[in-house]
Amino acid sequence: MTDDTSPGLVGGTALSIKPHRPTEDAVALVVGSLLMSFGVLLLQEVGAVSGGLAGVAFLISYSSGWPFGVAFFLVNLPFYVLSVLRMGIAFTVKTAAVVVLISVFAEVHPLFIEIGSMEPLYACLLGGVLMGMGMLVLFRHRASAGGLGILVLYLQDRFGWSAGLVQLAFDASIVLLALLVADVATVLASVAGVVVLNVILAMNHRPGRYLG
Repeated sequence: MTDDTSPGLVGGTALSIKPHRPTEDAVALVVGSLLMSFGVLLLQEVGAVSGGLAGVAFLISYSSGWPFGVAFFLVNLPFYVLSVLRMGIAFTVKTAAVVVLISVFAEVHPLFIEIGSMEPLYACLLGGVLMGMGMLVLFRHRASAGGLGILVLYLQDRFGWSAGLVQLAFDASIVLLALLVADVATVLASVAGVVVLNVILAMNHRPGRYLG
C-alpha cells in the first residue's frame, strides 16, 4: 500500500490505487489491535510467550506481576524515536495508537470473558493465527504493533547485520528466557505459535500483492 494514488496492474489492466480514508484507517487500527490483544489473552491463559517486544512484555509480566498492558506500553517507548526517523510521523502516530489500544484491550478482555481451561498448544496456535491476522490488518494500513522491526532495520543499515538473523537471535533469546518462567512443553507450544504467526505474514504480506 502507498500513501499516494498510483497506478497498478491487475490482470493486465491499469488501475488507480487510492489510499485508505482516515475513517478506514481508524477502524483498521481498532480491529487489528483487538485481534492481537485477544491472541495475547490466549497466551496469558496458558503462561506462554510470543516473539518480539510482546515476548519481552510477557516475560516482564510473568516475572514481576505487572499487567501485560503496562509492560507492553513501557517496552515500546524507546523505539518511537527510531520510528520517527525511519518511518515518518504518520506511521509512528498510528503505531503508538496501536500500542496503547493493545495495552488497554489486553486488560479489558478479562473483564468480559473467563476461560476455564485450555491446552497450551491450542492456545498458542490460535493465538499465533489471531496475532498474525491482526498484524496483517495493521501493515496494510501503514501501522505496526511496535516492536524491534525498526531497530533491526537500523542495525542492518548501520552495521550491515542481517535483519533476519538479528530478529531470529532476539526471538530465540526470548524463548530461552521463557524457560525461567514456564515449563518446557509450554515453551515448545510458544515456539509453534511464533512459527504460525510468521508463516501467516510470509504468505500474505508481500510487496505488490496489496493494491488498496
